[in-house]
Amino acid sequence: MKRFLAVLFMVVFLSSYAYAGGVIKIGFFAPLTGFAAADGASAKHGAMLAVEKINNSGGILGKKIKLVVYDDAVSSQQAVAIARKLIQEDRVVGVVSGSYSTPTRASAPIYQRYRIPLVVAYATHPDITKAGRYVFRVGFLARVEGAAGGYLATKILKAKRIAVLTMNNDFGEALSSGFIKEAKKEGAEIVANLSFSLGAKDMTPYLTKIKSLHPDLIYCTGYYSEGALTVKQAKQLGIKARLVGQEGFDSPMFLKIAGDAANGVIITTDLNRDSKRPIVRWFINTYRKQFNMEPDMVGASSFDAVYILAKAIEMAKSTEPEKIQKALEKIKDFNGVTGIIKGFTKQGEVIKPVQIQKVVNGKFSYFGVIDNPAIITP
Repeated sequence: MKRFLAVLFMVVFLSSYAYAGGVIKIGFFAPLTGFAAADGASAKHGAMLAVEKINNSGGILGKKIKLVVYDDAVSSQQAVAIARKLIQEDRVVGVVSGSYSTPTRASAPIYQRYRIPLVVAYATHPDITKAGRYVFRVGFLARVEGAAGGYLATKILKAKRIAVLTMNNDFGEALSSGFIKEAKKEGAEIVANLSFSLGAKDMTPYLTKIKSLHPDLIYCTGYYSEGALTVKQAKQLGIKARLVGQEGFDSPMFLKIAGDAANGVIITTDLNRDSKRPIVRWFINTYRKQFNMEPDMVGASSFDAVYILAKAIEMAKSTEPEKIQKALEKIKDFNGVTGIIKGFTKQGEVIKPVQIQKVVNGKFSYFGVIDNPAIITP
């Protein structure tokens, strides 16, 4: 009984505090420094645009949204400290992760413990939403995106012999696992699954071995820097196999570093740059104008994460975290930049189509979409 009363007091106190002063506070953390700073900047840009659009439209419940931003530098320890600060000092009503899997995975149990809704923009590791019912993900579960990659490789690109390059962290290993399972199910032979380290500076040893195995497709789970290095060195080695990546490649930095070698690369991702839907056109045009750069899936996913949390507050007609959580469970057919979000599973996983983009003349362009329920439903 004492524990129940303590939790009840905490929820009411945090809710009323976050609502005071004419603003509703939403927490946000992303890697604004370190090796992932480019993605962190994109995430912050997307979140800022969501807040701008919401506030320019009158806010929520008659209040403006205030984004409380922290840099986690892709550090689990830092993310945990940020979680405690957002909850105990900043008194936020909800939080958006604009960060990678490792820090998000470490901090998710804290938000669950304090019953503060956490909406994850693009971190993919399956353990994140296992923290509990207060954790939701608007980006793809790694298994889903990996399976979509396997479907793309076999059913669409007709690959029979596939080599896999797996980055040895939560992100890379979870994606490769989903990819390999789906590719094998469709009858493809995995001729190699080679593991490389985050921040690898030379992919030629792996690519040389892969070349000798004569695959018709290579799947790589690196981030933009490892992905760009892979496609450049594959071209230098004269490898003819098609190269397939995933959302880690979806960055202006990938195109910049890879140069001409990026042309022809196909990826699974969240953002269709060629969509005619008004919200997508607004986001892309506004992002370009405000930040003088091309948007990516990280920014688009962070925009959707903030916007869907605000939508839940509006639906709940309250800043009480428990009511916001219940509203998130009821979200249906949300018109997001990353697609029409059909809703969330009981485990907080998003259901939406997987976008396929191909690099043509140095730009990501529409190649297709995977909306097969058997693939996109976690």
